[in-house]
Amino acid sequence: MPRMKSLPLAIALVIAVPAHAADLMTITQDALSNNAGYNASRATYDSTRANEDIERGDLLPQVSATASYTQTHTLERQRASTGGAGAAGAGGVAGAGAAGAGASDDNYGTTSAALQVTQTLFDATNWYQLEAAERSSLQQSLSLAGDRQQLMYNVAEAYFEVLRANELLETYKAQERALNRELEQVQQQFNVGVVAITDVRSAESSYDSARAQRIAQESTVEVNFEALEQLTGRQYASIDSLKQSLPIRPPRPASRDAWSQMASSQNISLLAARAGVEAARSDVKTARAGHLPTIEAFANYDYSRSNADYLRGHGEDTQVGIQASLPIYSGGSTSARVRYNTYLLEESQFNAENELRTAVQNARSYYAQVNNAIYSIAARKKAIQSAKSSLDATRQGYQVGTYNIVDVLDAEENLYTSISDYADARYDYILDMLNLRQASGVLDLGTLQALNKWLDGANPVAMIAPDRQNDKDLLAREIDTDGSVSDVFGNVEQARLDPVR
Repeated sequence: MPRMKSLPLAIALVIAVPAHAADLMTITQDALSNNAGYNASRATYDSTRANEDIERGDLLPQVSATASYTQTHTLERQRASTGGAGAAGAGGVAGAGAAGAGASDDNYGTTSAALQVTQTLFDATNWYQLEAAERSSLQQSLSLAGDRQQLMYNVAEAYFEVLRANELLETYKAQERALNRELEQVQQQFNVGVVAITDVRSAESSYDSARAQRIAQESTVEVNFEALEQLTGRQYASIDSLKQSLPIRPPRPASRDAWSQMASSQNISLLAARAGVEAARSDVKTARAGHLPTIEAFANYDYSRSNADYLRGHGEDTQVGIQASLPIYSGGSTSARVRYNTYLLEESQFNAENELRTAVQNARSYYAQVNNAIYSIAARKKAIQSAKSSLDATRQGYQVGTYNIVDVLDAEENLYTSISDYADARYDYILDMLNLRQASGVLDLGTLQALNKWLDGANPVAMIAPDRQNDKDLLAREIDTDGSVSDVFGNVEQARLDPVR
């Protein structure tokens, strides 16, 4: 009986335990396992590896065997006729014609088998096709590594955009509460005749603007959570927040040239483009090999056996030799194929050069942006303190009549703008640093693991649907909720797909 009483309590405790918030590494691993685009890239890479085996197989011995058994039934019918007349002396009797018929029935079986072995001795086309396949596999492996790196960045970007949106939302909520207090205070002062109605209207305008920002930002938080789901195929109720103690440090090495050199030698997209050049060069060799002869060795063995009356017994035939083939004229297609692949080689070389310039430029730009973000963070942090002091001074001036309510509202808005700008600068620093590492080819799971240590699991950010209870007055004033006005965009039940003519 005591067990029965403790069961509801145990269930209640289980229900009360909150789900553990997901961190950056958890979501990254989910994306690497479930992202559709990345899985498609892996399948493409696997297909190029399989193509290597296809091309390699053309250079290995080719063995084929055939066997057959034939049962033959032959029926032949023959008809022969003879006729003659004569006399046998004086008392001879004339002879009459005579006719005869015959048939032959032959039934026999024939067994035959053959074994053929060929081995390529020289075929430049097949050799260069294998070389091209191997280089294409290398290119695709680098492209896959680039897709993996891009996915890791996309996950990190989506993760920190959620945190950025949430920090801005909290700032807008705080601003809305502060301006609501200002509005209530001004309203009370107006009720006792201390201030004019213009002060009330100014306070209302600022409050409504803050309210609109908060409503829009709530939607942004929801949308950013959806971006995580799109990358991973999973929903997350909450994620870890960012610690305020995140260290802000300049990139190491502290040299723009060092980062650009890393980009020119390690950028994944650049390495893939260079591998593409080598694959295209092999394609040119393959096309030129169309002018060369091919040589192969062969061995054939044939066996036959028959039990026909006229050919009873068996026979064997063995052939061993070397066969050469020389293309003389193919309508100009071989030369055209050489030109075609040469142009593709030039295209790949220009693409590789473009990737080099892009990688170096990105590394230099992001290096500058990271350093600018560091100074911006310091400046915006100081701006918050200045804005607080300015707001306090403005409020005091408002109390003694030096400033009006508009000055107070402007100072209030300036404070929360400074807070928002500071949050923006911190997340810009993180994303710029990740971009710098990606451009230089050094963004990996270790980078995200190091960043993951600065997340705060004790203060998760939850995806909670906006509470619109306090915003119902907006619906009453601005939105047609009783359906008295027809929908501008039509009725969804009546929607249909118009056929394309």
